[in-house]
Amino acid sequence: MAPALLLVPAALASFILAFGTGVEFVRFTSLRPLLGGIPESGGPDARQGWLAALQDRSILVPLAWDLGLLLLFVGQHSLMAAERVKAWTSRYFGVLQRSLYVACTALALQLVMRYWEPVPQGPVLWEAQAEPWATWVPLLCFVLHVISWLLIFSILLVFDYAELMGLKQVYYHVLGLGEPLALKSPRALRLFSHLRHPVCVELLTVLWVVPTLGMDRLLLALLLTLYLGLAHGLDQQDLRYLRAQLQRKLHLLSRPQDGEAE
Repeated sequence: MAPALLLVPAALASFILAFGTGVEFVRFTSLRPLLGGIPESGGPDARQGWLAALQDRSILVPLAWDLGLLLLFVGQHSLMAAERVKAWTSRYFGVLQRSLYVACTALALQLVMRYWEPVPQGPVLWEAQAEPWATWVPLLCFVLHVISWLLIFSILLVFDYAELMGLKQVYYHVLGLGEPLALKSPRALRLFSHLRHPVCVELLTVLWVVPTLGMDRLLLALLLTLYLGLAHGLDQQDLRYLRAQLQRKLHLLSRPQDGEAE
């Protein structure tokens, strides 16, 4: 039992790292763009045109750096999700395979956020400047971001957050209950293989619904949108199963408890 219990601190450390990274990602994608955390080097008149920006080294260099950071994250996230790599990590890390994947993803995302280079002097695709838009557009974006993040957290709970973070695997292993995925139905396993990111729409809202869309934010939104789109492959069978599961969970939540029934 002692060696098995040593797995618990490793899984908890991975969970804490992932949770802290998630909080930092909320700040990176929502709070900083919506609350004006990116310093501006000049007013609207100082902004360059798109054609001029493509020839400006001071703009291209940070964009290339940001692109490299995003490709590093996407590469890690995709490579470690491949079946051969998962089989290799499972062979050497056992029940900590999912925790290792989560920790590496968190570290890759930390690199993106900590070393991201804003491009405030570049052109913008859109920007709310004149009143009342300069007041109401950021407020509307803030409300939509709050709703999106609440939906994301709710969906993650529905999809078994403990298992997504690797905690449930270690818990089952310590208690000798086996692998959690072995207890799931074939339809559930089929859905999970097609739905790698169950919060796609909400993340797209966070990425695109901003009052000012500059070059670095456009790069972030475009690349992650492409990645999220390629990672999905739902069909009608998956949608029917997902709808049935959501209806079952809503029915369980709405059913009166035994104490209330009496």
